[in-house]
Amino acid sequence: MTVTQAPQVLPAPVSPRRNFWRGVARVLRRKPSRMAGVAIVGLFAFLGVAGPLLYPNPLPRDDNALYAAPSWAHPFGTDFEGTDVLALVVTGTRYVLLAGLATAVITVALGTTIGLLAGFHRGRWDTVLMRLTDLQLTIPGLPLLLVLSTVWKFTSPIEMGVVLGVLGWGGIARAVRSQTLSLRERGFIEAARGLGLPTRHIIGRELLPSMAPYIAMNMLIAVTGAIYAQVGLFFLGVLPFDANNWGVMLNLAVFGGGALTSAAALPYLLAPLLAILLLTLGIVLVVDAMDEIFNPRLREE
Repeated sequence: MTVTQAPQVLPAPVSPRRNFWRGVARVLRRKPSRMAGVAIVGLFAFLGVAGPLLYPNPLPRDDNALYAAPSWAHPFGTDFEGTDVLALVVTGTRYVLLAGLATAVITVALGTTIGLLAGFHRGRWDTVLMRLTDLQLTIPGLPLLLVLSTVWKFTSPIEMGVVLGVLGWGGIARAVRSQTLSLRERGFIEAARGLGLPTRHIIGRELLPSMAPYIAMNMLIAVTGAIYAQVGLFFLGVLPFDANNWGVMLNLAVFGGGALTSAAALPYLLAPLLAILLLTLGIVLVVDAMDEIFNPRLREE
């Protein structure tokens, strides 16, 4: 008597993309603070896009409520002109984010390109590009920005981002070069070179995808640096005040509104400070989550 066995049913294969997103969800669930970081960054991204729609010009203003205390009508009070402080923070988000993203794109593009070329080609390329990087790192960024701001008024956040990016790519170039030198000796790179594949293919199809998570994290970190740089320049008063920026609010609160001596003006000072700290905290938490997602050694499976 023969016994027929039921055919074995193999589980359906799970796509790598689905596995990746499951890993992301697992990392975020492990620490609620990381989910809070994603929510914070998402909130500010939404405000950057929808802020002018939520508070179209002219902004809510009450001439009879100068420095009004926080209330349901004005959650952060009003400024010295009676303008709603929350509306100023929300509409100022777009400028801050655009300048930060433009800075990050320029910084990472220049730093990654120079670091890849120096680390991959080595020899004379490495020497020339690293000496150029050393020169860039010796340039005093803030004094140069102060000088440039006297002749170039940075009328748009993109202009601000370009200048900050050109002045800030040196650190990323050195970091990417170190990563490239390490990856250059890996077996898959050696195999690609042995097959005679062109340099652009090896860099674009082999090296860059391997460093993409690292580059993405550096881009987010560059955004935080750009936020502090632009807000600081506006706070110092070296840039025109026609821009709606959190730094302008800080300058007017301290030097024009007496926020350091008057309790009534204090919410006008605290609102942009809270926005800066909250956005920076959100980015730091997102970078922490990305570090665990893309670094298997940090995962607690």
